[in-house]
Amino acid sequence: MEFKRGIVILDFGGQYTQLIARRVREHHVHSAIVRYDIKPDEVAKLQPAGIILSGGPSSVFDDGAPHSDPALLKMGVPVLGICYGLQLIAEQMGGKVEPSLHREYGRKQLEVLDGSRLLRSLPSPLPVWNSHGDSIVNLPPGFRLTGRTETAVGAIENAERNIYAVQFHPEVHHTAHGDQILANFLFEVCHASPDWTPRSFIEQTVESVRQSLGGAQAICALSGGVDSTVAATLVHRAIGDRLRCIFVDNGVLRQNEFSAVSSSLQRLGLNVVGVNASARFLQKLTGVIDPEQKRRVIGNEFISVFEEESARFGEAEFLVQGTLYPDVIESVSVRGPSQTIKSHHNVGGLPEKMKLKLVEPLRELFKDEVRRVGADLGIAPEILTRQPFPGPGLAVRILGEVTPERCDLLRAADEIVYEEIRDASLYESIWQSFAVLLPVRTVGVMGDQRTYGYTAALRAVHSEDGMTADWVRLPYEVLERISNRIVNEVRGITRVVYDITSKPPSTIEWE
Repeated sequence: MEFKRGIVILDFGGQYTQLIARRVREHHVHSAIVRYDIKPDEVAKLQPAGIILSGGPSSVFDDGAPHSDPALLKMGVPVLGICYGLQLIAEQMGGKVEPSLHREYGRKQLEVLDGSRLLRSLPSPLPVWNSHGDSIVNLPPGFRLTGRTETAVGAIENAERNIYAVQFHPEVHHTAHGDQILANFLFEVCHASPDWTPRSFIEQTVESVRQSLGGAQAICALSGGVDSTVAATLVHRAIGDRLRCIFVDNGVLRQNEFSAVSSSLQRLGLNVVGVNASARFLQKLTGVIDPEQKRRVIGNEFISVFEEESARFGEAEFLVQGTLYPDVIESVSVRGPSQTIKSHHNVGGLPEKMKLKLVEPLRELFKDEVRRVGADLGIAPEILTRQPFPGPGLAVRILGEVTPERCDLLRAADEIVYEEIRDASLYESIWQSFAVLLPVRTVGVMGDQRTYGYTAALRAVHSEDGMTADWVRLPYEVLERISNRIVNEVRGITRVVYDITSKPPSTIEWE
């Protein structure tokens, strides 16, 4: 993609690295995430307006800790260090970092000192969000303290060198005026060009895909959800009918989803082929209980289906997927040494060896950004407003073994959740709402007779990007209707509970 006066973000493995990139894009400034060990001459080729050093899980003095080239701080390009980035700047420029006696995790109050270019016009004290166990004990020469909490250095800068750093995370919503801090860096310090928009992303992505694929053919793993539909539409614009979209019934789809989604995809003008492979997927899942193994089984079987279909299509060379950044950051490190939380079937769940080469045009975007891109592509609102659905489907919402009987139970319960959330006009305001089938049987009484059925858990969360989420305070009357309908209409489920945990510490899906 063309890179004009944008921001280069060095990834040191922080969970919020892409969130930094996203906040930069919200100011219509192009951002690119690169590995922490990128060479200065490679950065220079990008002609960035500024460089941001991300956070990360390491300590700067640990053996094997990721260190960027110190020469990056001498290029004359403005630099902003965040969390680990601040500590690395301090260490590389002659300061001293040590384990802190008072670790800071969560909300703190920052005293903003006068004269800061980065923090100018901000109130003091400023609520900020911290996540660090190390602190600066000696500032590097030429730097001044511009912000502090009661126990640690909170912000430093060297205005002559145009190097700024904060110990907290301005990219998260928990930091008050974090958006203004980034804006100060982008426009007051870097003079970046605000020319990144969904439309420019579409133009650049289409051209990039066209050049990358050349005259090759591709198939797309299409689910009918927002991500895969937008990815397919982008690639279709680039290579036209050389793209064939494969919609696979893997046996763990929702109620009537295969037929309904097949019809809606045909209306988009995409070349869509439906494949009913439910029996082979369910057979492969027999006896599988471990959630990571479920993902691997489903990922492997998907690839088998796609490779078989590609052979019928004249040996396609590429597989298009709607992978988003939250999938990636939880599954594998994108650019730097981030921690794996769980694998996703279209990231960490893919087999190591496969014939098809991956094309993931949305890999560095969040869900709401994808929806904006989809709107500019002219995709219908009913597709863009669909709640996210996991790639492994109901398999990760059925705890324990996945069987046809359990799939049918969960499908029926999940459809009731969908209907009641829709009828309450809550569907589009909720990030995700669904049912989970637990491997727990409980005693009940129905019609004066003892029952012994499964337990269903309800899950509904609010989120902006899937990285963090809070449980929805559903109205009691909605919960009551869902519970009553499930235990009365779904034979085999006799108890309903509601999940009131947020992410973190939980993930959105149960497995």
